[in-house]
Order: sequence, then C-alpha cells, then structure tokens
Amino acid sequence: MLIDTHCHLDAAEFHGQEEQLALNARENGVHKIVIPSVCRSNFADVARLGRFGGYALGIHPLYVPDAHDRDLTDLKELVKTSLGDPRFVAIGEIGLDFFVPELCVPALRDKQVHYYREQLRIAREFGLPVLLHVRRSVDLILNGLRQIRVDGGIAHAFNGSQQQATTFIQLGFKMGFGGAMTYTRALQIRRLATHLPLSSIVLETDAPDIAPSWLDAGPNTPDQLARIADCLASLRNLSARDIADATTENTYNVLPRLRAISDPVSG
Repeated sequence: MLIDTHCHLDAAEFHGQEEQLALNARENGVHKIVIPSVCRSNFADVARLGRFGGYALGIHPLYVPDAHDRDLTDLKELVKTSLGDPRFVAIGEIGLDFFVPELCVPALRDKQVHYYREQLRIAREFGLPVLLHVRRSVDLILNGLRQIRVDGGIAHAFNGSQQQATTFIQLGFKMGFGGAMTYTRALQIRRLATHLPLSSIVLETDAPDIAPSWLDAGPNTPDQLARIADCLASLRNLSARDIADATTENTYNVLPRLRAISDPVSG
C-alpha cells in the first residue's frame, strides 16, 4: 500500500473528477490520499474530500496576501472542533515562499512569517504535526520550528541541503519526495532521496502540480505515485514492496491519526 501525503484533490483542475481520480489511485496501489487546504475558503472542501484518506487545515503562504487575521481565528476554532474527526490529521499547508517575487517585498515577507508562526502555535496547542511549504526559506522555517516546537510533520517537496535535511529530521520531520525526483537533472533531490535514511522519507504527488518526468507539463494525478515510488526504489536499489512498506510506516509515524483510518471510502 502507498500513501500520497500531499495531493490537492480539491484543485479546480480536478472538479467533478475527484472520485474517479481516487479510484484510479487505489487501482495503482495508492490507498490513502492526504489533502491539505490552502486558504479559509477551501477548508470545507478538503474536509469533504478527506474521505479518500485524510486532510489538513491551514493557510498556504501563497494565499497569505489575501488573508485576514480573522482567518487565523477561524482556523483555530475549526481545528478545535475537527479533532473529533479521525480524518483530520495535520495543520497545513503552511510555511514560507520567497521564490515568488511579489511575496518578497518586506510587508508580505513579514506577513508570511506572522502567519507561519501563528499556525505553528496552533499546531503546538493541539498537538498536531504540520505540512510545510518550504521554498527558498529553509533557514527561517527551521528557526520557527526551533522556537515553536511542534509534533513533527513533513517538509513537503524538500529541496534543501543534506545538513538542513538532517536538522529537520532531528526536529521530528520526514522529507516529502515526489515528481521532481524523477528528473535525472534534479541532482540534489536525487542525492537526498538516495542517501537520507529511508526512515525519514515519505512520498507525495502535490497533484496537480510537480508532474513527474513522464507527464512533462502535467497535470499530475495521485495514481502517478506508484511510478514515483518505483523511481525511489531504483535510486536506492530496493524493491517496490520495500519502498511501499517503509514509506507507509514512515507516514503513519509522522501522521499518527492517519493510521486509525482502516479503509478510506472509495466512492
């Protein structure tokens, strides 16, 4: 069994196709899909689609410019009421993005950091792991984690250094690997996927984004996780079964609420 730890099944590209995409994924060995939210307006959608595995609640850094302080209050209140839902597994997708030029002006940098840290505090208060967006912001992300300790989580689409990865691992995090790993030119990502402890790795698609090499421009879909897992198996000279078993157990270790979900609804 494989678990897609990061898939935006609620994306506009997938509207009306969610059930079929989940069925296709299941037919390819992907039995659980974790769906993170990105803004206040899609909290309800990801909770509804959580029947295909699990979901997370959070405000993505790309959506911070249009966010209001009330959104953080609403998030905290919803997290509290959602703890009774076993499919609610994490806070996310949260983090920092200093790749997009428009987000790098001082006011928006500061706003991103504020929303990131406030959401870490929510995760800490309720004892939840976090799903992190880390783009050209690793050091600030790690500073936040050192100061506001949470119950681990996943560094989604990780593309930092070996030393930075080691620090994440020491803080209780797993590294998320997906379609980028399938490109032979992605030398740093492939080195990390090959040499990091297998116990620190989980798999993801980030569908509809970060399409694997065989899809070129995409869109990516959760059923592609099986071939992504095969790529990791090849890099590490392991069997597909070894990779499936290890990454599934790693996912359960870092998202423990997901373990209790025995058989996601498939229709």
